Amino acid sequence: MSLAFVGVTANAIDPSLLIVGFSVIFALHLVFTRLSSSSSFKRDVYSKTFSTMSHVASLLSNPDSVLSREGVKESISGYETLFAGARENVGKTSTADSIENRAKEYQAMVSSFYDLVTDFYEWGWGQSFHFAPRLVGETFEESIVRAEYYLALRANIQPDSKVLDLGCGVGGPMRNIQQFTGADITGITINEYQVGVGNQYCAQRGIDQKCHSIQGDFQKLSEKFEPESFDAAYAIEATCHSPDRSVCFKQVAHCLKKGALFAAYDWVVLPECGYDSNNPDHVRIKEGIEVGNGLPTLATTQEIVSALEDSGFEVVDAFDANKDVHSGHQIPWYYTLYGSFTLKGFRMTRLGRICTHVLVSTLEFLRIAPQGSARVSSLLNTTALDLVEGGRKEIFTPSFFFVARKK
Repeated sequence: MSLAFVGVTANAIDPSLLIVGFSVIFALHLVFTRLSSSSSFKRDVYSKTFSTMSHVASLLSNPDSVLSREGVKESISGYETLFAGARENVGKTSTADSIENRAKEYQAMVSSFYDLVTDFYEWGWGQSFHFAPRLVGETFEESIVRAEYYLALRANIQPDSKVLDLGCGVGGPMRNIQQFTGADITGITINEYQVGVGNQYCAQRGIDQKCHSIQGDFQKLSEKFEPESFDAAYAIEATCHSPDRSVCFKQVAHCLKKGALFAAYDWVVLPECGYDSNNPDHVRIKEGIEVGNGLPTLATTQEIVSALEDSGFEVVDAFDANKDVHSGHQIPWYYTLYGSFTLKGFRMTRLGRICTHVLVSTLEFLRIAPQGSARVSSLLNTTALDLVEGGRKEIFTPSFFFVARKK
């Protein structure tokens, strides 16, 4: 039925009203579905737990959640306090005092952040919480797996290797690399919720004897592991959460055997490509990325290399895996945040994120979703724009790749 048939022309309709209207109707549908359904929430590593729009009702409120419904609002409030002034006053969160405060509180900051965003990440992204260089003709999922396999290859992970995954999240990369190499992999994450979710998925894949997560701080690995316990280590967009990479990398060196390799992708700003800490626009983008991703402060590529060398490593290779981001042979890594209009891709687009935000807001209003859920959604929506802008200007990359050998 056309809009004109009911007395309204298409040009008279504000697209944002259509989005809101659709989202509210869908939210009400979710309420009745949830009330009438006798089936319980279930995680499924194969079909993807948050694979359909109806699963939005379980974001931040499911049997695995470690936060109480009341705890969501308290947690987001505490998190926002650590970034007081962000996006209101450029430079406010880049002061030495602000950075030092987040460094002191990094454990609570990072754990709270992932209590809040893990479900949203899995809903929109899947089980591998990272970006990847993407070739023309390659799907998003193929690029993610290729980046993981490349890292495993460069880290020289073998079937008999004992490997450490730093900041493993819910273990998507860990499971892919284990099944690709046959190695024994232990993941460590500071977030208790992610440990429980990741280990469920490992068990469902039948690899929990060789692939599992533990709760712990990668700034304090010596409290968890004996010296020279591992043949290789890797991190995928995780050590950016470290308040002091020299401490983190020294802890990695503690765990590795002499001559073992440590490979990683890390988030950095790029002075060599034009990032200027005296440019307010660049600082605005940097601070937006930090507040929306639980980061004490973004480092430069040279700071990463220096921290590795100061921690007992020889840097074998280091480069931006997205260096050809705007060539005719790659799809920009940030294009994923536009998304393509498939069911999954739509959730990653700005329009899709707006729909999700309206859905979450409506569910919060109806007391289906916990109070504070919409603030989490808004935080992630805003930082997505900062990531896109940083990528377009080539002043930021999430994929600074390095391989380092323990001396």
